[in-house]
Amino acid sequence: MHDGAGEIENEIPTLSARTAFRRFWPLTKGLRKWLLIVWMCTMLAALAETEAILLFSELTDHALQKGSLEAFWSPAWKWLGTAVFGALIAYAGNSLATWVSERFVMRLREHVFDHVQRLPPHFFQRHRQGDLLSRLTGDVEAIETMVASGLVGAASAAFSALFYAAAAFWLRWDLAAATFVLAPLFWLAARRFSGSIKTVSREGRVADGAITSVVEESLGNIVLTQAYDRRDAERRRLHREANAWFRASVRSSRLNEAYEQMVQVIETVCVLTVIGIGAWEISTGRMTLGQLLAFAAFLGYLYPPVRGLAQLGLTVTAATAGAERLVEVLDAQPSVADPRHETRAGRPDGTVEVRGVTFSYPGAERTALADLSFTVGPGELVIITGPSGAGKSTVSKLLLRFYDPDAGDILLDGVPLRDFPLARLREYITLLPQETLVLHDTVRANIACGRPGASEGAIEAAARAADAHDFITRLPDGYDTEVDPNSARLSGGQLQRLAIARAILRDGPVLVLDEPTTGLDAMAARRIVRPLRRLMAGRATIMITHDLNLAPDADRILVVDRGRIVETGRHHELLARGGAYARLHRSQNNAVMDTGELRMPVWEDVPS
Repeated sequence: MHDGAGEIENEIPTLSARTAFRRFWPLTKGLRKWLLIVWMCTMLAALAETEAILLFSELTDHALQKGSLEAFWSPAWKWLGTAVFGALIAYAGNSLATWVSERFVMRLREHVFDHVQRLPPHFFQRHRQGDLLSRLTGDVEAIETMVASGLVGAASAAFSALFYAAAAFWLRWDLAAATFVLAPLFWLAARRFSGSIKTVSREGRVADGAITSVVEESLGNIVLTQAYDRRDAERRRLHREANAWFRASVRSSRLNEAYEQMVQVIETVCVLTVIGIGAWEISTGRMTLGQLLAFAAFLGYLYPPVRGLAQLGLTVTAATAGAERLVEVLDAQPSVADPRHETRAGRPDGTVEVRGVTFSYPGAERTALADLSFTVGPGELVIITGPSGAGKSTVSKLLLRFYDPDAGDILLDGVPLRDFPLARLREYITLLPQETLVLHDTVRANIACGRPGASEGAIEAAARAADAHDFITRLPDGYDTEVDPNSARLSGGQLQRLAIARAILRDGPVLVLDEPTTGLDAMAARRIVRPLRRLMAGRATIMITHDLNLAPDADRILVVDRGRIVETGRHHELLARGGAYARLHRSQNNAVMDTGELRMPVWEDVPS
């Protein structure tokens, strides 16, 4: 478990609001015409409000001040019609703005999610899952505020401020000029607070990601938490991260509240200035009461959008902190890419040749593989074994092209793996990983993901070949029973047989088994031997394992240590040499069942 947010936050790039906006603006392609319509609606709504205020001035001077009911009806009906028109336009504009904003959020989230799925394994080892989850949710929403909602809000505030200011100047330009001198105070107030708000927003987002990480890790390791009575330790971890979030949230709230109160004072000064000058103008007979009320109304309507523009600047500044965290993810590059000129070769027979491969993980000081060479033909089983950390599992990552070798090459039927499109290559090479991967879905869907679009008959045939059909039919809903990675309905051996069924359905010519019996007890391991043999039949099979119970079946065994092959041969040959393999085999002698026992028939009534 991690004890803090990790060192990665220090690597997050610093962006200006303009740079962040330009980075994500291209994702609005196809939505811009709707944004234009929204802007037109905000403009018409602002015009309607301006006209309503002018009608209020007319109604005051001609009807209220004179007490004439006859003079009331004409401006009243116009005012009502203007209000209805403005309400309809505002409804249409706001509804469309919401639609555009949510579409942008969906598009951005899918864009980031698709990018994340192409990143190499070491990226996920360096970033906490909870923090990545926070970036895909809260930070995406922040960018939407900057790019979509922010533009709509800016357009609405700008149009409103423009029309109200123009109407105020039309009524009395000198009075308007006198009062607008104070308008820059709003900008100065926003500028004063923007830097602090960006800093505290970044701290809050990092803390929020850390909280999500702690909760996700603790729930994912609930057995460890309970077995080792780590409740207090986990509570302290959560409290530590929550304290950071609490401090950032309180500071953010104080900054925003201080800004709001400062703006209120500025607005009050402006309004008092207008009233004072207006009273003097009325006393000299150069202004009517209706004009003064209309002017004050324009001013009352004008300051909120002016304040909104300034507040929008603060909102965009805060959103930039989210953009920085998301840009860090988007700037991470996949380790491999599809070839520019792909091979046109058909389905390969399955001959794998590893030729002088050397590889080091990004940022690692030690070489994972050094000058590794071997060949596996169709129908052959090659076992790669050795001590922990020897580089065995690195072979599977290179075969699936999670990475490319630093030197040397890997070929499939004589064609370098780099020449295959990733989708095709991974269709030909089936991986049964060390961790049994289970989707939160039905049993049927878990098997069918091996070959999307497979028929019911093919799915059931794969389950039968994996010795999984019988226990599946005993489940409450059979193949429609929902399972998940933490499902208590299925044992480790049953989940592994589902994975074998998935691999059988995929039917690739090359099979990579990465520690297929890890985490299984002796009986469960024994139960999957027959399905594994069916799966391996006719395929070029590379088994990466510490468990040597299938070693007598292997056509060749490679003993790897420190990234190099130190011994190779068949099971009995290697035992007779008394070298590294013999020592590995002896270390298991009292830990697992005898290989001969594993080769016995598997009884159908053996519990899973």
